[in-house]
Amino acid sequence: MKCIRIHEHGGVEKLVEETIPTPTIGSADVLVQVKATSINHLDLWVRQGLPGVTFPLPLIPGVDAAGVVAEVGDTVHHVKTGDRVVVAQGISCGHCKHCLDGNDNLCKEYRLIGEHRDGADADFIAVPARNIQRLPQSVSFEAAAASALVFLTAWQMLVDKARVKQTEDVLVIGASSGVGSAGIQIAKMLGARVFATTSSEEKAAKAQELGADVVINHKTENVLERIRMLTDRKGVEVVFDHVGASIWEQNIKMLAKGGRLVTCGATSGYDARTDLRYVFYKQLQILGSTMGRKGDLITIMNLIGQGKLKPVIDRVLLLSEVRLAHQIVEEGRHFGKIVLVPS
Repeated sequence: MKCIRIHEHGGVEKLVEETIPTPTIGSADVLVQVKATSINHLDLWVRQGLPGVTFPLPLIPGVDAAGVVAEVGDTVHHVKTGDRVVVAQGISCGHCKHCLDGNDNLCKEYRLIGEHRDGADADFIAVPARNIQRLPQSVSFEAAAASALVFLTAWQMLVDKARVKQTEDVLVIGASSGVGSAGIQIAKMLGARVFATTSSEEKAAKAQELGADVVINHKTENVLERIRMLTDRKGVEVVFDHVGASIWEQNIKMLAKGGRLVTCGATSGYDARTDLRYVFYKQLQILGSTMGRKGDLITIMNLIGQGKLKPVIDRVLLLSEVRLAHQIVEEGRHFGKIVLVPS
């Protein structure tokens, strides 16, 4: 099969197109012919390398996958050859207490395709059968690939962790990112008043189309002062963040009493300063979140199929254009997801 592989860390030139044997599967596995994948920031980190983190090189990147079942193992009965499917990205042991409780992303053996094992930037991908879910006919492969990781991440952050309630104020940091564009929609669906930040007027208009009530251009406005004005100095009940260190102190200050700061990443750095006086005096909660439960992906795909949530696709490129796709995301020249389809 054709695939994209990384043999060593570095720039986009380290993304190499190769032909390798198609994966073989065991009795409890499924082989999927990939019809669409997408670019996440994780793909950039895997390609660039991270201090203190070892990736199993050579590695096929790509965390999102949607496609058609090409082969099933002998013990697999919930899908068959030819079925349209989406892949749940997190591989867990399946038998520990967390897995059996439905909290598979807390499993100590939890691993992601495209990070800890070969991913979806390829003609085929092999995964355990429990990671395969049927795709509603109303959801395209491109839509599934653009939404699986980011909506699952945003869903856990807002529904399970922050527990957003009707009439609360939610601030979504980074509206143009995949997880940000998902966060706006989920927060609005939950009945919140949604504020969002972005870096241009063009992106602000798109964020409002997704449901944001007010969008703040962080390059031209003081976000903290604007939030204080919009909330009559109360602050927001929830800050939805994936940026990290560069805005962490500001995020803490923007929270209302009893507010929750939920974070799933640190694209600007991990070494954030926290003034604990705000935390205990305002009785704040700081909530960490990684991915989400496999079962929630079924709910999300059904909501997308019903048109209640909308994947945001900036553009669709060929898999052979993966270097360009990485450059676009690295430079922030996108709103939503860059989707890749077979060359």
